Amino acid sequence: MLQRCLDLLAPALELPGAVVVDCTLGLGGHSEALLDRFPDARLIGLDRDKEALRLSGERLAPFGDRATLVHAVYDELPDVLRRLGVARVQGVLFDLGVSSMQLDEADRGFAYAQDAPLDMRMDQTTGISAAEVLNTYPAGELVRILRAYGEEKQAKRIVSAIVREREKEPFDNSARLVELIRDALPQAAKRTGGNPAKRTFQALRIEVNGELSVLERAIPAAVKALDVGGRIGVLSYHSLEDRLVKQVFAAGATSTAPPGLPVVPERYQPRLKLLTRGAELPTEEEIAENRRAAPARLRGAERIREDVE
Repeated sequence: MLQRCLDLLAPALELPGAVVVDCTLGLGGHSEALLDRFPDARLIGLDRDKEALRLSGERLAPFGDRATLVHAVYDELPDVLRRLGVARVQGVLFDLGVSSMQLDEADRGFAYAQDAPLDMRMDQTTGISAAEVLNTYPAGELVRILRAYGEEKQAKRIVSAIVREREKEPFDNSARLVELIRDALPQAAKRTGGNPAKRTFQALRIEVNGELSVLERAIPAAVKALDVGGRIGVLSYHSLEDRLVKQVFAAGATSTAPPGLPVVPERYQPRLKLLTRGAELPTEEEIAENRRAAPARLRGAERIREDVE
């Protein structure tokens, strides 16, 4: 959906001196496309993964000082902009979830299809690993995580097996967890929804990286950083992310005036205009080219007025 993201941001980034923030830099593919498409724009790229920053830095080196890369989590956007002396930006792009690099590097532990250490930290220099979550969290907390972040209906059954097995030997690798989940689930649950470990791994990843709490702070902060006429695009990959984005955009595009006012003061007027009707989905061609794009959902919005106190 790269081309759609570029088209969505284009009216704002074709302006002279435009600044765009790639909040999820990864390997720099989106950033490279943005810098190519908008030759007068300056880019700020954020990523919590130092290896991603190194690799994307090599990729974006030909663009020189048009690209500024920063080791930061995307909810730190206001601090990053303040340090760089940037008051407002004209574009923001989020490509949420796990990058291809993180999925493809076996020792990161994100992928349930291959055996690896249960790490799952996007920034391996800080925080607790997935193994620590599995081995130390109380059973009730694990159930909550699997239900809330993985939408796993069999959370109690899986957690009972985890607690039983961790007393024998702590978890340290993904293959053992995948096998435990397969054994714990009833046959009916294994026949739908792809790999039966998918939801548990998603839940652990979100917990380890604090993804939803970070996103809850990051999307409103990004909207606030936009100049009037600036645009934001968000690619999400599961319903929990998409729901948060939808709520922030919908609230921004809705009047907050009390009912019955004959004239609505500016402070109550919407500050966002929605650029997508619902969430846009990838085409069949895009999915055929990259199967990881299948669950992608794109939402966009434009800042149409300043905040009025």
